[in-house]
Amino acid sequence: MKKNIIITGTSRGIGYEMVPILTDAGHNILALSRNEVPVSGLDISNCTCFSCDITSSTDIKKVSKFVSENWDGKVDVLINNSGNLENKPFAKMKLEEFKEVYEVNVFGLVAITKEVIPFMTKNGHVVNISSMGGIQGSVKFPGLSAYSSSKGAVITLTELLAEEYKDMGPSFNALALGAVQTEMLEEAFPGYKAPLTAKQMAVYIADFALTGNAYYNGKVLQVSNSTP
Repeated sequence: MKKNIIITGTSRGIGYEMVPILTDAGHNILALSRNEVPVSGLDISNCTCFSCDITSSTDIKKVSKFVSENWDGKVDVLINNSGNLENKPFAKMKLEEFKEVYEVNVFGLVAITKEVIPFMTKNGHVVNISSMGGIQGSVKFPGLSAYSSSKGAVITLTELLAEEYKDMGPSFNALALGAVQTEMLEEAFPGYKAPLTAKQMAVYIADFALTGNAYYNGKVLQVSNSTP
């Protein structure tokens, strides 16, 4: 069945790779990122992309306008994939830099989710992309105080929203990703080679977004091939 799917953070990495995977499967995609050029270059008929900064209330309003005018006011899946990763020692990180990470990873996610939920039904699925760094008791890395703590907030938020919307829907789940070879990872950790490519992870997330809510709600799944 064809679904209407919104993906944030589609200009590169996992988000970019998810767009053709889901459009090739026949679904309608709204691809959102501050830079819409990469996705617009794909020239896919069942994909719409426009510049959208999820930290901007003005940009967020463009999303609901699009859904109302083009998708008959219905969204089946929201994949909150946008992320801001800053690798810097806590003592050297300015408060504004810390806030910037949270603005995207937490408050931007909250803003787009609040805007989209009214268009979703009980069968809808919100997938929040978190990180293994946000899992309590997992291995932590110096320099990721803002990023990993923000991803921990996303996990708790996911659990809370699942409880709050359990009767009316949609379902909420979080995927805590291990290391994936993306541009964002390369910028934060130059020279590090992750075990999975962005495309490999995109295939997994796309499938989970379409089917995972039949099995899970309010859960965080650890998507990592390393232990711990």
